[in-house]
Amino acid sequence: MFDLDLWREIFQSINKNRTRSLLSGFTVSFAILLFTILFGIANGLQNTFTEAFVDDATNSIFINSGRTTKANKGLQAGRQIQFKNEDFNYIKDEFGNKVEYITARIYNNVQASFRGEQSSYSLRGVHPDHQYLEKTNVIEGRYINQNDLQNRTKVVVIGRKIEEDLFLKTTALGKYVNLSGIPYKVVGIFTDDGGDNEERIMYMPVTTSQQVYGNNDHIDQISLTYNPEMNYDQALAFSSSITRKLKERFSVAESDQRAVRVRNMAEGTKAVSQMTFGLTVIILVIGFGTLIAGVVGISNIMIFVVKERTKEIGIRKALGASPRSIVSIILIESILITAIAGYVGLLIGVGVIELVAPVLEDYFIKDPGVSNSLVIGATLTLVGAGAIAGYLPAKKASRIKPIVALRND
Repeated sequence: MFDLDLWREIFQSINKNRTRSLLSGFTVSFAILLFTILFGIANGLQNTFTEAFVDDATNSIFINSGRTTKANKGLQAGRQIQFKNEDFNYIKDEFGNKVEYITARIYNNVQASFRGEQSSYSLRGVHPDHQYLEKTNVIEGRYINQNDLQNRTKVVVIGRKIEEDLFLKTTALGKYVNLSGIPYKVVGIFTDDGGDNEERIMYMPVTTSQQVYGNNDHIDQISLTYNPEMNYDQALAFSSSITRKLKERFSVAESDQRAVRVRNMAEGTKAVSQMTFGLTVIILVIGFGTLIAGVVGISNIMIFVVKERTKEIGIRKALGASPRSIVSIILIESILITAIAGYVGLLIGVGVIELVAPVLEDYFIKDPGVSNSLVIGATLTLVGAGAIAGYLPAKKASRIKPIVALRND
């Protein structure tokens, strides 16, 4: 490896056969270029999916109510289905260990103020489990707990942006914020990967919300996560079971799609996973197929190079060159062409992705790119492929008898 004469000879050989070297290198470069771009786009699609669900657990189910559109069991169409605490408890008890976390949601909008600063925010009444469904990260204080539910305490957990908006010269934790004329103690501050809008939301105990904003036991939405050990088909069957039982509970026709609506995140997760898997297979087929074509091209070139250098190889063997040294020359030349061409293709591919990334965002492909592990893996693959491509002709060359080589025309 440190023989300067060896490297000088290799580069002289490449330079002498410039056109063939460039053409064989181009095939490998194009293969890696195409592979890098396709892999980057696949990563971009995955990033888009991840961002879309970043603030919700991927095994979430959301249950909403509406008006019936069909008459059923003597009841007229147009009935408003209203969830209550008993319906929440029914789902919790009925499905047992199939439910991981569960919470009710009550939505309100309030005018919040603190020492002259004020603004409007969304206020949600929730159960303690809501923290895990929304992937809420409490950075100060605590979240809603069972004592808050039992005692209907007037406490809130606020987003980081609300603290920045209202509490300009002090921290929010432990202070009282006025919500439409009612003071609430701030017991926690959270961040959310969903962005600024998610961090401009307030959470309070669901029981407090029911008492203050309606004096009833009504619920706007029920959200839950199913047991993570369930596969996609089991998760979809689970949500179908919830739909069926709730329709029976509220005497809703089976074909009525508006009265009880159950949205299972598994449906979107499965569709995206299938699409990502299909795209990955296409990338592998195209990328490795083109790479194999390039490696075959290099192998053919190396066979031709060996044929051209038959007399030279014969002279080397006559002068005492070992088969190993002959194999090394041809093998290193093959690896060098493959590695350099592949790395150039990789750099161009990364450059193209960086250049078109802003445009791809308009097509829901966010932050396309390739990882360091891919770069390392592709480089090692290229070196291995180049070695395989050059080994067979090199091995054949090392077996040529000097007298046969010298007589070769």
